[in-house]
Amino acid sequence: MPALALSLLGAAGSPSRVPPDLIGVPSGSPSPSPSPSPSTPPPSPGPTSTATPTVPVPELPGGGRVIFPGRRLVALYGHPGAPSLGVLGEQGVAAAVERAARTARPYRRLSRVPVIPSFELIATVAQRSAGRDGDYSGESSVASLRPWVTAAARHGMFVLLDLQPGRADLLDQAKRYRALLALPHVGLAVDPEWKLKPAQKPLGQIGSIDAAEINRTSAWLAQLVRDERLPQKLFVVHQFRLSMIGHEDRLRSDRPELALLVHMDGQGGDAQKLATWRSVRAARPDGAPLGWKNFYDEDHPMFSPERTMGRRPQPVMISYQ
Repeated sequence: MPALALSLLGAAGSPSRVPPDLIGVPSGSPSPSPSPSPSTPPPSPGPTSTATPTVPVPELPGGGRVIFPGRRLVALYGHPGAPSLGVLGEQGVAAAVERAARTARPYRRLSRVPVIPSFELIATVAQRSAGRDGDYSGESSVASLRPWVTAAARHGMFVLLDLQPGRADLLDQAKRYRALLALPHVGLAVDPEWKLKPAQKPLGQIGSIDAAEINRTSAWLAQLVRDERLPQKLFVVHQFRLSMIGHEDRLRSDRPELALLVHMDGQGGDAQKLATWRSVRAARPDGAPLGWKNFYDEDHPMFSPERTMGRRPQPVMISYQ
């Protein structure tokens, strides 16, 4: 276990999720439309050309080069070696691969598209103390995450690297993991709950990230896709209060290199969870697909796969914490 795990904020729990902070949100919202395809690579030179042949764009787990439509992700969420931060940390790599497969299995009969087991690894973890850099976020090393990323690739799984930035700049944290994000099966997730303003500390409030900071990060990620000739990359923004994303209507969802997904992280009883879902669904950028999180301990009761898939539109990513 890395040293940062000794001071993990998750050991003391997270701020309580409360019902959405938007009154009168319309409950209806159009179903998500397919994400645009990324730019196709230029054709290979003809037999008489002296140009260097282009490298083909690799495929995604499950095939193809565009995330959605065409697949549904079912993910274990957490930090390696830290059970308090989610189910992913309750076992080692090999056992987590098996558990992810078991968790995804019930969704196969409920889904019209292939279901892909996945990991969502918390790469930067919100901490009680400021740390040497003063940002209240412990950054995992690339080396510590690589065994999980490698195992996922070996078993045809997706990986999301989740950022809990504290006072750090979101883009600066994302750049730390360029080597992993340059792999075709690795995407990026943003956790605005843990973004702090200069005078704030974790657990004192629910954090927020402005759309401008998120857009700067997605622009860099889209450029990485182009530079490395990668398939479309998943970019997830977590949300359970509308205040967590400042100027949400300005979120860029039109970058063809990325599939932007808004992930509903509400917890609690049925009424509270469904109210959060309706608000998050209504506020997301037009056509952006949705994710849904199930909590083993905090949901009362936790939704079954059948009830989870009963949401409209159906979530294309379901995670378990």
